[in-house]
Amino acid sequence: MSTHQLVARHVEAALAEAAFKGIAADVVARCFLSEAIRIFQLSRPNDDIAAELAAAADNLDEAAPLAFIRP
Repeated sequence: MSTHQLVARHVEAALAEAAFKGIAADVVARCFLSEAIRIFQLSRPNDDIAAELAAAADNLDEAAPLAFIRP
């Protein structure tokens, strides 16, 4: 099992539990983002974390070319 598969399995379980408790998926996603940032802060400087988040935001549209190859 890949790392991504392991994490995705836990995310799906958290979403299912949250849905059962009436918690919106958007709220769960924000909590996961907060936890990801907390984990990054254990070993990475803030500017590195910001760059990681900016790169993810720049590439939200999977149909668009990647930001680093755009004109």
